[in-house]
Amino acid sequence: MTLHISYVTDVLCIWAYVAEVRLDEVRKEFGSSVELEYRFIPIFGATHYRIAEGRKDRGGYAGFGEHVRKVAEGFPHVSVSERVWSEVAPTTSSAAHEMLCAARLLANEGVVDSARRDDLAGRTLFEEATWQIRSAFFEHARDISDRDVLLDVLGQVGMPMAAIEAKLRSGEAMAEVCRDIELRDEHKIEGSPTYYLNQGRQKLYGNVGYRVVSANLRELLEQPGQQASWC
Repeated sequence: MTLHISYVTDVLCIWAYVAEVRLDEVRKEFGSSVELEYRFIPIFGATHYRIAEGRKDRGGYAGFGEHVRKVAEGFPHVSVSERVWSEVAPTTSSAAHEMLCAARLLANEGVVDSARRDDLAGRTLFEEATWQIRSAFFEHARDISDRDVLLDVLGQVGMPMAAIEAKLRSGEAMAEVCRDIELRDEHKIEGSPTYYLNQGRQKLYGNVGYRVVSANLRELLEQPGQQASWC
């Protein structure tokens, strides 16, 4: 049996950044028993309105940067630059989502190898690309709303850049961005990060500990016939 999981995030979400290590553990513990599908939602689609205006009474971008760094202090496995949001404030997460949707299409089409790689800590090339884009912002304070920055990050990961550009030009990547938003609405996804599993009967949203994630996955995998448990 293979359990299908949709993992829904915004690349600028600090909670998704710190939760990446839990995805690594899911891959290690469950291996081929789970199939991870990645979807992106624009919580930070327009950061000027969400942060600069929406948090004006709490310091705007600078205040939000302080908040993000305080969150990260509780998770020693990640690093957040002092320049994040205070000096480097991406205008949108959607530019990165479009690039990653292009990469996702290429992985689905077999153009990009989907094998898990030991040199990438068990990640696929697409998963590594997603992680490196998150890291580019949070750890290295690079503006991932900038197209050139995104292309540079994907190129360094080893993505086929001509094929990525073709997906962007054709509108296919943007169509995938729109589809992810439609699925968010259809499935009533509340925010980032969210595990969507068991045909929507279970959603794990927010800063959920790994033991909770693991217990939910094990129950679904060990439950005979995938029948709903009464206890």
